[in-house]
Amino acid sequence: MSFLDYVGSRWQQLLVDAYQHASMVVQCIVLATIVGVLVGVAVYRSPAGAAIATALSSAVLTVPSFALFGLLIPVLGLGVAPSVLTLVLYALLPIVRNTIVGLSTVDRPIVDAARGIGMSRFSVLTKVELRLAWPPILAGMRVSTQMLMGIAAIAAYAKGPGLGNSIFSGLSQLGGANALNMALAGTIGVIVLALVLDAVFVLIGRLTTSRGIRG
Repeated sequence: MSFLDYVGSRWQQLLVDAYQHASMVVQCIVLATIVGVLVGVAVYRSPAGAAIATALSSAVLTVPSFALFGLLIPVLGLGVAPSVLTLVLYALLPIVRNTIVGLSTVDRPIVDAARGIGMSRFSVLTKVELRLAWPPILAGMRVSTQMLMGIAAIAAYAKGPGLGNSIFSGLSQLGGANALNMALAGTIGVIVLALVLDAVFVLIGRLTTSRGIRG
């Protein structure tokens, strides 16, 4: 069976796997953004705190994803839980780092002017600083999303959802009928999803970033 014939005969299952893959990545990016922005807000005014937060989130990337899944399976079991936790941990570094950089580079005269007209510290943070830091934060989310697209495929090792199941099944059956087509379909699916989500982030950036900041 040719690759196109294989895809044509199994397109429904591939669409389900692609949806689950994209859904897991997007949900993990949302969770990682909430955690990462909160961490960045908490430490960006402290050089030592920023260094520690960046170092800790960087340390996660030194752990091979297979090893991290293997360490979490005895604790969380198989399925969604270890997959989500692993992806969130891997997504933190670009978001934490870019949040710290974005908030640290906001011009102080702008912040002082906002405080001068009577805005509270919380209002200055949410209505001025975070809005000006939004482009770097979004860039961090974009980088994390591309990282997670590949790592999410390895979640099949922990019985997680997504296109990784096709890749692992195909690789484990190499030499058998349609094994290569199965692995290739999953791999191409991950690449296509990564390109689609990247385009979505570009669109979000254009819609949510003012022309003054973009320019």
